[in-house]
Amino acid sequence: MAEFDRVSIRAFRFTGCRFDADTGEARLAYAFDHGPEMVETLRFPGAPFVLDAARAGAVQRALRLLHLVAGVSYYKAAVPPEIVIEGEGIDAPTAALLTSVYENGLGEFAYRNAMVLRGRIHFPVAAASSSAAPAAGLEKRALVAIGGGKDSLVSIEALRALGVAQTVAWVGSSPLIKACAERTGQPTLNVTRALSPLLFEYNKRGALNGHIPVTAVNSAILAMAALLQGHAQVVFSNERSASYGSLIPGTGEVNHQWSKGWDFERDFAAHLRGHVAADLAYYSLLRPFSELAVARQFARLDRYDQHFSSCNRNFHLLGERPAQRWCGVCPKCHFVFLALAPFMPKPRLMAIFGHNLLDEADQAPGFDALLEYRDHKPFECVGEGRESRAAMDALADSAAWREDALVKRYACEIRPQLEPSDRGLAPLLLPSGEHGIAPGLWEGVRAHFGA
Repeated sequence: MAEFDRVSIRAFRFTGCRFDADTGEARLAYAFDHGPEMVETLRFPGAPFVLDAARAGAVQRALRLLHLVAGVSYYKAAVPPEIVIEGEGIDAPTAALLTSVYENGLGEFAYRNAMVLRGRIHFPVAAASSSAAPAAGLEKRALVAIGGGKDSLVSIEALRALGVAQTVAWVGSSPLIKACAERTGQPTLNVTRALSPLLFEYNKRGALNGHIPVTAVNSAILAMAALLQGHAQVVFSNERSASYGSLIPGTGEVNHQWSKGWDFERDFAAHLRGHVAADLAYYSLLRPFSELAVARQFARLDRYDQHFSSCNRNFHLLGERPAQRWCGVCPKCHFVFLALAPFMPKPRLMAIFGHNLLDEADQAPGFDALLEYRDHKPFECVGEGRESRAAMDALADSAAWREDALVKRYACEIRPQLEPSDRGLAPLLLPSGEHGIAPGLWEGVRAHFGA
């Protein structure tokens, strides 16, 4: 098998995209230089779609945006110096959005591959700025992204309590997400996505690989799905902690979950309104809240204890998955256990995970990283270091937890090094004012959280 010669590749090409309303299939095509096309396929349920002119136009604009955003999965294989967009060109605002998505969304990828992407990615501007997109005549119904973890379940239950009609949607074929979605009792929608087999072949031959801004891609997919279904809202469940990355000595901040952060949400929402459909809203219902506030809200529910999982090993495209819903050793398992512990009875939490992670001394390095003690925050979708420290601090004062190995270690070794202001739980449970939730809905959400 010949090696993938990325050094000699000069251009990454967006060669075309199309959508078949009769079958619900979208095809996104890319290529390096003049090599073979890499074709990704997605299938949107509900076909055949009969769309009026306004909605058909919005769907076509959403497809174009999806094609451009999803290209990040393929571009990263070689990171060539030139980007070519065949057919209709893009305007300057679209180029700026894409540059931000690729530069910031590939931040961890660049760090791990010892690359500098800033100033290297240039999306060509070949069209004047387009006029504002018209409304598509959408209904006030929410398409809510579900990922199988606690956050999206908190959003779904909040919207249910507030009487917002919703459809629960996900991308891919995860049985765990499907089971969680069905458990909600809400209507469901599953978009399937198949990456180009050629990309996997290139990876086997030595192409660059690494983390991509998955949430950005899924956001573009579900924006198109919402238009096809006639829904006016695309709702994600990214809390404010997602805006903060890992502080790497000598490098600076690298945010594993950049496309879950406020900067992406704000810019993507504005782009959808201005370039796709004026009446299509995109926002995170949990943006004003910390991970700990979301954990507290989830602890008030009990119908999902044996169904949810935030362990990313359940969702790997390749490789072994845990026999149970929680592997118990990854950063996500560590953080979710720690975040829930101050708000959930100990027997209930141990029943969810199967054992007590905080009483296992050999897990100390993993929890140290969460606390930003002797290590930086893991490259995972976990809360800020101050949240982990606050949670551990609360446990150190709890009769139920303070004798556990890692809690006792924290109290003896780590707590004395912290300032009192770096330990408090209560301030982290207050909402912030930075979010994209409509004012009327926000008042209801705030009351639901008791904030």
